[in-house]
Amino acid sequence: MFRNLQYLSISLEAVIAVIFLLVALRGRPFLFGLALTFAIYVGYDLARLLAWDVSTAALHGGFFIATVAALYSAIGLYCHRS
Repeated sequence: MFRNLQYLSISLEAVIAVIFLLVALRGRPFLFGLALTFAIYVGYDLARLLAWDVSTAALHGGFFIATVAALYSAIGLYCHRS
């Protein structure tokens, strides 16, 4: 049951990444950061679930990039005037 929940979570993260990508392509480029953040989450979760041989340093680096990308999007959302 837990494994099914993991697959569902990864699938939802992938859908969220695609949605943010599509919205970014429609004129809100600051949302590329959230698309990248969720894509990194998908990669991380798949690496853990499927026991890929990925170094801890690479995983930590990925999370740092995800955090910076999310910050970029947060600043863009804060500064955006509709």
